[in-house]
Amino acid sequence: MRFQKLPLPSKENKLGETTWLTEETVLKPILNKHMAPKGKVGLVIVKEGSLDFVWEDTPDDIITGNSYHPIVIEPERYHHVIITGNVLFKIEFYQDKPSNEYDESAVRPGEAFIK
Repeated sequence: MRFQKLPLPSKENKLGETTWLTEETVLKPILNKHMAPKGKVGLVIVKEGSLDFVWEDTPDDIITGNSYHPIVIEPERYHHVIITGNVLFKIEFYQDKPSNEYDESAVRPGEAFIK
């Protein structure tokens, strides 16, 4: 089990969040290859249980998220979530510094949750 140690985004830059999700209500695109919304950082907050997170460019490096270890989702980097059991989690979105390196064809399921 490996936990991520990236700095958390600044709370004053928060733009929106998903509802609380479970292993039964998880948004299906989250389980497949996708990216965070353009110019945004995601933050996976786990309230109960745990889940795994994988960057598509390092598929053997699985990161675990739980109530003590949130997961920072870098913009413009493909990833997916793996549900490993009972879990209650949400994803918050924060403004990130602008970037011109966008993959216009990427699936970004979080865009609907940004104000």
